[in-house]
Order: sequence, then structure tokens, then C-alpha cells
Amino acid sequence: MYRSHNCGELNASHINTEVTLAGWVQTVRKFGSITFIDLRDRYGITQIVVDNSTNTEDYIEDILKIENLQIHNPEQKGFDNIKSVQREWVIQIKGNVRERENKNKNISTGDIEVLFKDFKILNTSLTPPFTIEDETDGGEEIRMKYRYLDIRRNPVKNNLLFRHKVAMEVRKYLSDLDFCEVETPYLIKSTPEGARDFVVPSRMNEGQFYALPQSPQTFKQLLMVGGMDKYFQIVKCFRDEDLRADRQPEFTQIDCEMAFVEQEDILNIFEGLTRHLLKEIKGIEVEKFPRMTYEHAMKTYGNDKPDIRFGMEFGELNEFAQHKEFPIFNAAELVVGIAVPGAGNYTRKEIDALIDWVKRPQVGASGMVYAKCNEDGTFKSSVDKFYDQEDLVNWAKVTGAKAGDMIFVLSGSANKTRAQLSALRMELATRLGLRNPAVFAPLWVVDFPLLELDEESGRYHAMHHPFTSPKPEDMKLLETEPGKVRANAYDMVLNGNEIGGGSIRIHDKTTQQLMFKYLGFSEEEAKAQFGFLMDAFQFGAPPHGGLAFGLDRLVAILGGQETIRDFIAFPKNNSGRDVMIDAPSAIDNTQLNELHIQLNL
Repeated sequence: MYRSHNCGELNASHINTEVTLAGWVQTVRKFGSITFIDLRDRYGITQIVVDNSTNTEDYIEDILKIENLQIHNPEQKGFDNIKSVQREWVIQIKGNVRERENKNKNISTGDIEVLFKDFKILNTSLTPPFTIEDETDGGEEIRMKYRYLDIRRNPVKNNLLFRHKVAMEVRKYLSDLDFCEVETPYLIKSTPEGARDFVVPSRMNEGQFYALPQSPQTFKQLLMVGGMDKYFQIVKCFRDEDLRADRQPEFTQIDCEMAFVEQEDILNIFEGLTRHLLKEIKGIEVEKFPRMTYEHAMKTYGNDKPDIRFGMEFGELNEFAQHKEFPIFNAAELVVGIAVPGAGNYTRKEIDALIDWVKRPQVGASGMVYAKCNEDGTFKSSVDKFYDQEDLVNWAKVTGAKAGDMIFVLSGSANKTRAQLSALRMELATRLGLRNPAVFAPLWVVDFPLLELDEESGRYHAMHHPFTSPKPEDMKLLETEPGKVRANAYDMVLNGNEIGGGSIRIHDKTTQQLMFKYLGFSEEEAKAQFGFLMDAFQFGAPPHGGLAFGLDRLVAILGGQETIRDFIAFPKNNSGRDVMIDAPSAIDNTQLNELHIQLNL
């Protein structure tokens, strides 16, 4: 038996008990005849005391003795001359539990310590490339390379345990509602919709390829045709796309589908799941989620995943800013502003820095106008030459500005200007401390456009995916005004992040064929790519719909962060590489020949 208890388990009830512990050496501290060893495992830390002054045998020599040591790294030499255990060595300790004189309230075992009796080295360790502590000296790249060491640190370990807890609560909630977890294939057919696929060459089918799934979308619809009624899966998905803080090439979805449902049924089920998670994981009660149309979200916040923990709603100023003498506003499709609370005391230097910020290529604004709301009710703007006090009073009314606030105004083409102002709104909220990670503000965004026009190709693309059903009342517009058709789709947004999305699906062959037509598929292309699904629709497909949550993003936000990497055991870096195992990597010519692949380097 390597251990009778773990290193986070012992407390005052175990005093005078003989125990066996095993773990990693966190620290070794020597004070004359007494040596303290902090022993660590996943569960916590226990203080071990080696007290030579009160023992008849030479326990100091015993603990320095190496018994049954197996050297796993042949490059390490001279272990038989070792004089003390070192950090991150793996050891086994036997001893008696006693009350600790100087109690440590910061750890679960802080009321006790273990008085050493016997000891065995289970393995040694090289000096780690960074300190295995909560506050480490290791940079991100070095910690990614030695991720297995990083996982020993409490912040990463606790994130993984937190992720497990969320996943278990999801499984519990859905299973209690009679959902059935079903695994779907990882080697599937490549399709042209969505992001780029990761492809896998087939050795047995020369010149042909599988794709790794971006989503189990068609399979879960086929499960509904198969009569499974309520399906879910916590499933790995893959997209070959550029990376950022909230995106990885492989990610995990909570994938769900239900038969014989309408949109309201799905919103109620998964609003309930989110409320359950907030209550069980965070201890927070949330009332019914607000709902917002896509059109309102874009007009009021400039994006379809608004953070509603704070205000700064958009105010459209065309009526009060155009047809004066300011040519920039007169030439704009949209003039829009936000009132920034308490920003009236910004210095000219701070304002100029914000103007430079919105002019960065990542935002793309050509400039910014501002108006300060003075405490005496007057206004001072950067365009006083063109606008009088009455004009600026109207700006304040439209944006909701109050005394002490600052109004920032952007102009230009409508879509780009809204996106630019949205970026500014989020940046200012971050600077002002308005994005409190301990506050959770979920909402539903509904009534998305079914199709969006790609200006370069002139083709329509599905905003969600090609299996999304149009709103029944908009079906008549498909032939004449496809851009105005609303989708029977919905997104769940939490703290300015889309954490889930779904739709009512098309479940008949005729409508699906019509959808493919408007997406530019010929009949032959549609049959080649999705013939299996349309064939299935001819065998009694029920009305169905579903939703998928991004588990990585959901866990990160519940954990008070927005970077998903720290909640994934072995993530990729920003180049899509696993620097720990050095992947992707080349394969030898024998494998390439078996796969019928020739590289042109």
C-alpha cells in the first residue's frame, strides 16, 4: 500500500493515528535538528516533521538513506551519494499524526503534522525548469513545453477539476431529463460549409480522405430520424482555423438534439441547464433570461453577443449630427455614440490615446469625436466649431449621458462603424472595471438572418449552417428576398461571449433542397455532399432541433476567465502546435507511401 490517506485528508480527528503518505516534495526546510518537509499530492499538502532531538534512532540519517532507488533516467549519476531529498522527488512517508503547534489556516491539513518514522524514495526528479507554485516564475511557452509539471500547480490543477465538475453537472442534469449520451464518429465526410476541415488520408482507399468533425451535426439529426428523441454528447470537435484566446483547433462541445420540439422547448431546457450550472457551480440564482433579437443587439451594442453587465448602449445621432457644417458626419451612413460613465475627467492625453486605439488596424476607425458633459450642464466637444449647446444636449439625450460623462462618437458605413464602436465599448468597460467576472448576465439572442451575403463572391452563406430552418412566416421570402429571411435560430450569450447556439432544423427533403439551392449548390453537389441526409428525411423524419454549448468557453467564463487554454489539459499554442510533444511533425516516407501521398517540397 503506497498510502493510507492522501495529503489533503488528515485533520484533528486523525491525531495519534499512524499513517502512510505518498507524494511530491514541495519544500524542505531545516532548522537545526528539525527538518520540515511539505508533501504534496492532488488533494493538498501535509507537513512532515523529522525531529532528531526527541528520537533515539538517527532518523536524519534514515531519511537521507536511499532505499530501493530505481534510476529512470540513466543520465543522472551519483544518487548513492545524495545527502538530502529535493523538490519534486516522489517519496513515501510513514509516521504518526500529531497536533500542530503553529496551525496553518490556509491549508486543509493545517491543524496537524506527521511525525516521521520511516521513509522510501519512489523516484527522483531533475530540478524543474520553473517553480511548482501558485505564483510561478515560468513563462507561458516554457510551461506549455512542460505542461505535465504545470498541471501540478494549483491554478491549473484546480481548473481541470473545475472542468470535471461542470461536465458532471451537465451529464447529471441532462440524464435526469431522459437525454441519452450517444457517441458519433470521428472519421467522417468532408463538407465545404463552415471552417476548414482537418483531413485524414485513407490507406485502404487510395486518394480518398476522411475529415475530422467540426460538429456531429448531421449524425445527431440522423439520431432523431432513428427515434432516439433526446440525445447529448460531450464531444471533441475540430476546426482548422486561426487561433486566439478563446479558440483551439480541437475543442469540446456539449452537443444536444431533441425531437418533436419547437424553439420555446429548447430555450426552456437549456436555460434550465445554465441556471443549474450557475447555482450548483457558483451558488448564484438567476431569474429567467432576457431575450433580444439579432437586429436589436446589432443596433444597440454593435455585435450579436452583447455584454449586458453594463450600459453604454449605442445612440444613433444622424438626426442631430448631420446637415450641419461637419462634412465627415454628413458623408457617413451612420453617426453613433456612447456615453462613458465618469469619463468626463479624462485628460486630453487620455482621449488622444483612445483615438489612437480606435485607429489601430484591428479596429479600423479613421478618427473619433468626443463631447464632455460638464457638471454645470454645459458641454465641451472636439467639434464646437460645428455644433452648438442645443445640438450637444440632444447628443446627451440620445446616448443617455449625464453630468460627468463623456460621449464618444464614430461615423462611417453602418456595419463597420457599429463593430468599431462595439470594440471601443468593450475596451472602455474593461478599463473602467465594469466587466466583473463574478457577475453573470446571460441572455438569448434570437431571430438571426438565415443567410448572409458574401460581398466578394456575391453568394449567400448560411449564418449558422445549411440545416437551419427558416422562420415559417418568412418562407415566402426565400424566392424573392432571401436576405430578409429570419432563421429559427438562437444563441445563448454569457458576459459578452457566445457560449452556445442552435436552431430548429429542416426536416423535409424539399425545404432542404431549396436551402441548398440558395447556398449555390447544384443538385449534383447537394446529393454528393448530403444525399445521405436527404434520403433519411424521406423515411419519417420528425420535427427536431438542438443546441451545442462550447464546453471550454463555458467552463472558462464560469471560472472567471475568458482564456480557454488554462482549462484544457494539453492545449495548443497560438500557432496550433503542441510544443510538449512537438506536433504536428513530419512522418517518414514509408508512411507517406502507404497513404499514397507525395510531398512537393
